[in-house]
Amino acid sequence: MIEARGLTKRYGALTALDSLTLDIGPGEVFGFIGPNGAGKTTSMKILACLLKPDAGTARVAGFDIARDADDIRRVIGYMPDFLGVYDDLTVDEYLQFFAASFGIARSQRGTIIGQVLELTDLSEKRHANVDSLSRGMQQRLGVARVLVHDPKVLFLDEPASGLDPRARIEMRSLLVELGRMGKTLMVSSHILSELGEMCTSIGIVERGKLLYAGSISDAFAKSRAAATTGDKIVVTLEKAGAPASVVAAGLAGVERVVKALPDDAAGTLTIDLSTGDHSHHFLIEAIIHAGGRIAAFQPEQVRLEDAFLRLTTGALQ
Repeated sequence: MIEARGLTKRYGALTALDSLTLDIGPGEVFGFIGPNGAGKTTSMKILACLLKPDAGTARVAGFDIARDADDIRRVIGYMPDFLGVYDDLTVDEYLQFFAASFGIARSQRGTIIGQVLELTDLSEKRHANVDSLSRGMQQRLGVARVLVHDPKVLFLDEPASGLDPRARIEMRSLLVELGRMGKTLMVSSHILSELGEMCTSIGIVERGKLLYAGSISDAFAKSRAAATTGDKIVVTLEKAGAPASVVAAGLAGVERVVKALPDDAAGTLTIDLSTGDHSHHFLIEAIIHAGGRIAAFQPEQVRLEDAFLRLTTGALQ
């Protein structure tokens, strides 16, 4: 659905985007990760035909960005990181304006606007003034605006920026639902935990260079390979047994054992494994054999934040 090959954009001596090559398939929710100035917005603007690249090519929904800009604009929705609104309009008037801009027949606009307002949970605000809406509602209105012409591809630049926790949850749920509807989403964000919960794939960009693009599971695998320490296991014990932590500490593949409480009381062991792939059953067997009664055994999950840090550390040194 989105194909980019060698996209490059320079502003004088600054290279904002350096040979971006990227593939995003139909129906993917693609999280675009990177610090401020990394090239995320530049990439989206080029793909949305709002900027011309200095080099490279790209196709969106089968259309070439150099030759088919008008066709691309008909099949995409682009939401910038800061949504400009018309304060003197109602929500309905605002969406009527954009529906007319996309050539939607007057007879169909009311039904379509009703549908996108229901999808974005703004039906009750249809006749409210835009400037009376909260920040979260204005962001959802921005999504409603880019949905009125039923685009195949959505470019959403920091859609959760500036939102409170409840509004971020509502926005995340909305984007997940759009993904279920089969739309292809490219979403940039600094809130990595939320991208990890809703995206099917991610791209990591820094200083204009794409460092990684692929599935989240592959990112976690690469992150583990780049880690300087192995898995961390948290074991909650009902009955520790005197030698439990000593035995665990003496096992091959165990780097360190940290005790929350003395061995003769129930407590928690945090066990750091050495790098490499290890099965975890040997720990359970050893602790039980040493007299420990295990209440919980939980490998610590790799977070998207961890993957980002590990995959970017030293990459551009």
